[in-house]
Amino acid sequence: MADARPGGQATAEHSELDLERGARGRLTVKDRAISKIAVAAALSVPGVVRQSGGLLKLPGRDLPRAEVTLGPDSVAIALYLAVAWPSPVAVLSQEVHLAVAERVETMTGLPVEMLHIVVAAAVPRTDDADARRLTAGCPESVAPIAARPPLARPGAALVALILAMGLLAVAVLAGREYLIAKEVIAPAAWLRNSVRWVADLHWQTWMGAVAIVAAVIGAVLVYISLSPRTRTHVPVGAADAPIVWLRPTDVARMCSAHAGGVGGVGTVHTTVDRRRATVHVTPNGEVAADDLEAYVRDAVAPGLGTLASPRELRIRIGRVKS
Repeated sequence: MADARPGGQATAEHSELDLERGARGRLTVKDRAISKIAVAAALSVPGVVRQSGGLLKLPGRDLPRAEVTLGPDSVAIALYLAVAWPSPVAVLSQEVHLAVAERVETMTGLPVEMLHIVVAAAVPRTDDADARRLTAGCPESVAPIAARPPLARPGAALVALILAMGLLAVAVLAGREYLIAKEVIAPAAWLRNSVRWVADLHWQTWMGAVAIVAAVIGAVLVYISLSPRTRTHVPVGAADAPIVWLRPTDVARMCSAHAGGVGGVGTVHTTVDRRRATVHVTPNGEVAADDLEAYVRDAVAPGLGTLASPRELRIRIGRVKS
């Protein structure tokens, strides 16, 4: 983790600390060492769990992992965690922040200027003792509370945009008519001529069709403006007070990642809607189709079970690619 080199030179990837005055050499702390210190400190906090990257063990997919940026006198860390669920994430992140900052500064002498914590995965827990411990000792101000669910853009936004564009058009036309009235410009007056044209109109057949279209458009805009906003994310954890939401795309990626770690799976693709999650698997021929379906279900079901709104799990096994 540390290396003392007489007369050593500074590099862009390392942070160097001067030793006591009169001592010869420098202490070089590598960013990789700080990353390992941060990961070990995070794992010491109850509720933070280790999650491997899957069957291929691709680097950069294991959790927790830390990305370190070294400065001349401080360090910034982006820490990606997997947490046991359910657990009070707000309290857990505070304990991780304290543990990592203290451990890094104690072992390297570098203060942590910024620590960015990202909860990248949630793993179902079988024992909630750690969650009770984290919640029991925390002040009421930091205890987990129910937050507002993410919602889509309100339908009234479209109506407001149409009205705004219409008002801007009226303002431009009114300004044009004013300049014409003051003889600043001398083109044809659109509003005056249009009003006269409308005033001279008599009933014609096409007016009925225009009236019907206008009524339909008006009714549609009223319905859009009054319709409730739809939820864009899926709640995770307790249904009465979820504090984490995932996009359907994130749920599909989670299912695909779990299914992709099963032996015998060649390729995998997941689709998620409001009622079900369908995992499409292409086997590589190493495992029988019936057994492979059971293995994939066992791998995907626990993660899907963390959702507050249940989704039916369907497994589709395709043909082996030749």
